[in-house]
Amino acid sequence: QVQLVESGGGLVQAGDSLRLSCVASGRTFSSYVMGWFRQAPGKEREFVAAVNRNGGNTYYTDSVKGRFTISRDNAKNTVYLQMNSLKPEDTAVYHCAADRQIIQSSYFRDTSYGFWGQGTQVTVSS
Repeated sequence: QVQLVESGGGLVQAGDSLRLSCVASGRTFSSYVMGWFRQAPGKEREFVAAVNRNGGNTYYTDSVKGRFTISRDNAKNTVYLQMNSLKPEDTAVYHCAADRQIIQSSYFRDTSYGFWGQGTQVTVSS
């Protein structure tokens, strides 16, 4: 089992940057696929980005491609989400998620992940 704790959210202006971090407990972090999801008020949770176990492959939803970068440091049990050129529509609670048994075609599905952090609020003002 793994516990996830996110940090790094905040209130920024459009065009600014933020870096979210998610620290995982345990000694098997490198065996987990890691994902970032977000949920805005009144909307369903949506996939943002995912990274495979060794960090060699990353995946993004179209709306963040070219602006967001997901990465991981397995030595630090941490996954990051670097968010640049933020837009008001990026405003949401951002959650990291983890699971060991996900196939690549299911990285974007929130139901594929068994472990979730509590979330960190990102608010982008116009």
